[in-house]
Amino acid sequence: MNDIRASVIIPTKNPGMIFQDVLVAVTSQKTDWPFEIIVIDSGSKDGTIEFVKQFPQVSLIEISAIEFGHGRTRNLAISKSNGEFIAVITHDAKPVDCHWLANLVSCAEHDERIAGVFGRHIAYPSASIYTKRELELHFEGFDAFPIVHLQDKSRYSNDVGYRQFLHFFSDNNALIRRSVWETIPYPDVDFAEDQAWAKLIIEAGYHKAYSKAGAVFHSHDYTLFERFQRSFDESYAFRRFFGYILCSDLRSGIRSVSALSWRDINFAKKTGLLKGSPGVVLHAVIDNVMRVFGHYLGAKGDRLPAAIVKRISRDKKLFAQ
Repeated sequence: MNDIRASVIIPTKNPGMIFQDVLVAVTSQKTDWPFEIIVIDSGSKDGTIEFVKQFPQVSLIEISAIEFGHGRTRNLAISKSNGEFIAVITHDAKPVDCHWLANLVSCAEHDERIAGVFGRHIAYPSASIYTKRELELHFEGFDAFPIVHLQDKSRYSNDVGYRQFLHFFSDNNALIRRSVWETIPYPDVDFAEDQAWAKLIIEAGYHKAYSKAGAVFHSHDYTLFERFQRSFDESYAFRRFFGYILCSDLRSGIRSVSALSWRDINFAKKTGLLKGSPGVVLHAVIDNVMRVFGHYLGAKGDRLPAAIVKRISRDKKLFAQ
C-alpha cells in the first residue's frame, strides 16, 4: 500500500550552483508523513546530473532537450510519482524553511475541493530593491483571498481582471491534488502551463488556494533585454491561450510606462533612493519601458515571422540550449 503523502517534482536544465541549495532544502523538509523527490532533467551539462546522483533518496528522470515541454515534462514526472499531492517547483526556487512542504499540504487538506495551491515567492536577499518590492506587492494582493473559486459567471465572462485573478497560479512554487490532475493534467503548451491549468480547474468548479507560509526564495534581476524577452513571452502566451492583450497600442503603452515610472519614482523619493542611488531609479524606469514594449510586441506575436519570435523569445532560447 502506497504511503507517500506528497511528491516533489523539480524540472532542471543547467540550473547552476543555485540548484544545489534548492535540492538540499527540499531533502531537509520535516513532515509527519513520507514524501518523495523526483528531478526530471532535460539535458543539463553543468554537473546537475552528477550532483543529483549523490542523493539516493532522489529519483532522477533524464530526457533530451528536444523532448521538453513545460506541461508535457511536468506531466511525465507526475505520472512516475506516487504522492496524493504533488509539489512542483523550479530549479531556482528554494524553500524558505523546513516546513515549506508541510505548509502547502496542510493548505490543500483544508478542503477537498481545493485542486491546487500556490505559495508565496520571496526575493533572494541579493535581489534589487525594486525586485523585492514588486514581489511583495504582488503576493500581498492574495492575502485577503486565500481560497477562491468561480462564484460569478457573468463577471468572469466580462471582467478580465477577475478572470486573471482567479486563474493566477505559479508552479515555481505550487501543489496540486493528484486526483484532479488525473482528469485535468497540465496542458501541453509552450508557456504559462500553470495558469492554463488553473483556468481549467477554476472553470471545472474546483477551488484554488494561496499559502503565505509555504514560501520559497525565487526572484530574477533581469537585464533590460531579458526583461523585454520575458515580457514578450508573457504577452504572446496570454494572447494565444487566454485572449488577453497586455498592451493594445503605443498610446496605452505610454500611459502604462508613465504610471509604472511615477509609482517607482515616488517610492524612490520616500525611501531616499532617488538621492542615494539615482542610477537604480533610472534603471527601473528603463525597465518599465522594456516591460511594456515587450507586452506590445507580444500582443502582435502572431503577425511576426517565426524566425523573429524565436530570436526574441527568452524561454525558447533557455530550453533550446
